[in-house]
Amino acid sequence: MIAVLVAASCVVAGVVVGGQLDSRIAKGNAVLDHSEPFAYNAQKLYAALSAADAAAATEYLSGGLETAPMRARYQQALADAAEALTDATLGASDAQTRTALAQISAELAAYTGQVESARANNRQGFAVGAAYFREASSSMQTSMLPSAERVYTGALAAVDEDQKAVASLPVVGLVLLLIVLVVIAVGSLILVGRTNRQFNRGLIAATIAVVLVVGWIVVANVFAANSIEASRTQGTARFEQLANARVIAQKARTDETLQLISRGDITAGEKSFGDRIGQLTALLDDEPVAADGVAAWTASHGRQVELYQGGDYPGALAQAIGPDPGASAALFAGIETSLNDAIEQTRTTLRDDVSAAGTRLSWSPTGTLVLMVIAAAAAVVGLWPRLKEFL
Repeated sequence: MIAVLVAASCVVAGVVVGGQLDSRIAKGNAVLDHSEPFAYNAQKLYAALSAADAAAATEYLSGGLETAPMRARYQQALADAAEALTDATLGASDAQTRTALAQISAELAAYTGQVESARANNRQGFAVGAAYFREASSSMQTSMLPSAERVYTGALAAVDEDQKAVASLPVVGLVLLLIVLVVIAVGSLILVGRTNRQFNRGLIAATIAVVLVVGWIVVANVFAANSIEASRTQGTARFEQLANARVIAQKARTDETLQLISRGDITAGEKSFGDRIGQLTALLDDEPVAADGVAAWTASHGRQVELYQGGDYPGALAQAIGPDPGASAALFAGIETSLNDAIEQTRTTLRDDVSAAGTRLSWSPTGTLVLMVIAAAAAVVGLWPRLKEFL
């Protein structure tokens, strides 16, 4: 009975622990193959939609005679949004997300139509063009972007859950291993009473194998958990922070240009712009290059407001969309580039750390099962001479 119980408990514990470790490796692969790429595409969609709105506003301000770079920026943002929308739809795993993406797709088609109507009327000098553009921008800000944000935040939450699963200890397996040690200890005591032999080499070998398995699991999981924690703090959390900063910057740029499109009271627009700049500054505490760019952009915007309120509309327009490197357009483009580069670097960090966690766990399932089979065999071999004494 001792031989059967020890051998069976070793094999069962080995299979359960190996299965739990396999599931953690699978979760790590799921992060790299599915949840992280989906979150990245959702972020790209969110950012591209906002960038398209900001680019469309800049293009409209040119009076319908936009420069080639202005037009290219708007078209590229639409192309990026369409690509991200396709990739995100392919990666969506639930009906609710697919429905939200389908709605964004339909609304994006309507948005581009309104923008083109605004552009056509603007070229002919018809004031109704501004109404078309405000309607398009309102649709973007109140419907498409919130929908894209919900998809994006849900995707990031899924990444975080998968990361936690990779880093978690296989508690059930560890409990089973402790039970195996208890079974071995009780069996050893019974053998002492029946045979007057204090030690059984087979049970000692089985105990050593089980202790090695426990140590291997704990050490491997500690190293994997450290890599996952790095991927969450330096990867997921920072990725979310930078992505939010990028979209807030684009929304602030839209606020800035809408003030000139409306040609009216800019009090509400200034409040919205100021709030977004405050949020952006708070998010960029650890990004000095982008933070310096935001400070320069804010100063440029202040000059734009002074010119506008002083009645110099052409001067305010030049400050907003002119080619001067010190004007808002160039400064905003520098911030956008800086944030985009930081997002790509952060994504690489996230994936590298998750991959490192999987590497630390890679041999654990096989090694655990092999050692537990060895423990079972050692127990049987060690007890075989005692069994023969009673045969």
